[in-house]
Amino acid sequence: MQGGDTAAGGDDGKSGSSASGGLNSEAINEALNASADVERKWKEMENKMAQIQAGVANMLVQLVAGPNEPAEKTQQLLDELTLQGVAKYIHDGKCRNIITMVGAGISTSAGIPDFRSKNTGLYDNLKEYNLPSPSSLFSIDYFKKNPEPFFKIRVRDFYMKVGEYQPTPAHYFIKMLADKGLLLRHYTQNIDTLDTRAGIPEDKTVLAHGSFASWHCLGEDCKTSYTLEWVKKIVNDDKIPRCTKCKSVIRPDIVFFGESLSANFHESVEQDFGKCDLLIILGTSLSVQPFCSLINRVPVNTPRLIINKDKPNDTLAQDAVGSFLGIDLQFPSLLFDKDDNYRDVAYIGTCDDGCYKLASLLGWQDHLKRMVEKEHQVTDEASRGKTHGSKCHSHGANQLEGPSK
Repeated sequence: MQGGDTAAGGDDGKSGSSASGGLNSEAINEALNASADVERKWKEMENKMAQIQAGVANMLVQLVAGPNEPAEKTQQLLDELTLQGVAKYIHDGKCRNIITMVGAGISTSAGIPDFRSKNTGLYDNLKEYNLPSPSSLFSIDYFKKNPEPFFKIRVRDFYMKVGEYQPTPAHYFIKMLADKGLLLRHYTQNIDTLDTRAGIPEDKTVLAHGSFASWHCLGEDCKTSYTLEWVKKIVNDDKIPRCTKCKSVIRPDIVFFGESLSANFHESVEQDFGKCDLLIILGTSLSVQPFCSLINRVPVNTPRLIINKDKPNDTLAQDAVGSFLGIDLQFPSLLFDKDDNYRDVAYIGTCDDGCYKLASLLGWQDHLKRMVEKEHQVTDEASRGKTHGSKCHSHGANQLEGPSK
């Protein structure tokens, strides 16, 4: 019995050990093979994803930035890549379809803050309001949840004063281009209505982000329209304007973050940019899509002039789709400080200074100054009429830089 037990035990032990060892070895080998197969398939999937991402990135670049012309087709049309070269190009009649693109920087000398300037920009002065982020002020989702900050900060502190701001010399320079038959279209990101007040023709103007001049209610089945004057009365009483019919909140006809640009904007871009023979960019850091990518929609040889107090980024802002896909989707920007530059010119300074200097080179400076003084006098007289004969404002050099205080 003992020997049998021992034999049986020994046999069982040997058999069990051998069987167990065999199973473990097979299991390990199978696991290793499966792991290698998974790793191989994972790498194949990664390669395919990389190809898809590259394809999507290329497609988006073509879609947003326009066709990538071969380098050998480029040609320098300006005699020199300077403000003088741009002035000569205009003076010699080599351009009749100028497009202007403007951002908040064109209006700062009127007393309207831009968004991103350090210390003075709007985004730098919102900390006390405890917003989730500075851009929440213009987020449609945040506005629908909590419209109070928008009306207290942006509307009450600025847009209730819209009629008090005067267009800047840079605005009037663009009007001069229109008067001389040189302006194909004026594209503005601004919602301050100064383009209209300067007399830039409405049929020449594309309000990329809408305007504060008109309002409507958020009610899905209502959409009743309201005027800025009506909204002012409500906001000045520290109330949030609501529709008199459905009680929904009233919103301005501007493009909030999270909303699409108008069909008119996209249709105008398709119609205009292929014809452009000079692009003038004023007062924008070229950091907001899709507006900033328009600079690459003009023909490959079209000269591009930027007038801004800061240099724009080397590459345009990453597209939201690229960010979502995890693609480093950067579009080429201006070439003015690159060795292969053949068409871009930068004037680093204020929009007013840049426009006055360009006007001077064209022999238009006196005309521009007279236009500014005359138009400011008209708006001053209108303001005095509204305030029942307040004291006259002076019309010296300081007035050319903004509203009277």
